[in-house]
Amino acid sequence: MLRFVGTFLLAIIFIIVVIIMVSCIRIVRQAQAMVIERLGTYQATWNTGFHMKWPIFDRVAKKIDLKEQVVDFAPQPVITKDNVTMRIDTVVFYQITDPKMFCYGVANPIMAIENLTATTLRNIIGDLELDQTLTSRETINTKMRASLDVATDPWGIKVNRVELKNIIPPAAIQDAMEKQMKAERERREAILRAEGEKKSTILVAEGNKESAILDAEAEKQAAILRAEAQKEAMIRQAEGEAEAILKVQQANADGIRFLKEAGADEAVLTMKSLEAFEKAADGKATKIIIPSEIQGIAGLVKSLAEVGASEKE
Repeated sequence: MLRFVGTFLLAIIFIIVVIIMVSCIRIVRQAQAMVIERLGTYQATWNTGFHMKWPIFDRVAKKIDLKEQVVDFAPQPVITKDNVTMRIDTVVFYQITDPKMFCYGVANPIMAIENLTATTLRNIIGDLELDQTLTSRETINTKMRASLDVATDPWGIKVNRVELKNIIPPAAIQDAMEKQMKAERERREAILRAEGEKKSTILVAEGNKESAILDAEAEKQAAILRAEAQKEAMIRQAEGEAEAILKVQQANADGIRFLKEAGADEAVLTMKSLEAFEKAADGKATKIIIPSEIQGIAGLVKSLAEVGASEKE
């Protein structure tokens, strides 16, 4: 019986020891750290991996996340250099670099960062006017990050980035800004419309000029073609008249030669001349004036006939 009781107690003790040993095992995950205290005093910082602490004497004081974290602070009222009160919402990106300093450096790190952000923001905005505040976000972000990084370094915190999430000016200032933006947009619209009308007028004028040049060129070409056609017609008409005159002269010469060969007397020549004038009148003239030169022509024909007769003898 006693032996059984002893075996049972040993088993219970063994189980208790196993439980205590298991409870002392700690596995630290990636991007995490544990701050270990021994009898209330900082002992070590455990990083990623398998760790085992002393039972009763050691305890995990704090488990710390080493990933970059984001904290969004409520809008803070600030006053600009030109006495305009506005509210600014900030976002801080930070990362814990020293778990020991983070655990023992400040009691409430997030509250400390929030208050430090508010005071730093007031100091920076106090040196800027409203327009500068609205247009200098990058400058404000850089100054705040540098100031917060220096202040939080003893706490084992590194501030990677600070962003002004929202800038909320007073309602009156917002109305004035909206009116200003509307006037600016209307001014730009008027300028664009005027430039468009100017370009349109220039294009129309250039088109009219080009059209006038083309019309003048076409008219010039048409005038040249008309002149060439008229010239060609006149040349052809002159050639036709010259050819007609040559044929008439040839016909007269042939007639005279025929009369001469036939031995026609002066009366026949005179009669032929009169017939020629009758043909010229073409029956349309009621009166024919016979010039005195006909006698000369008849005499000339007679002389030619006599010359021909003498040549035959």
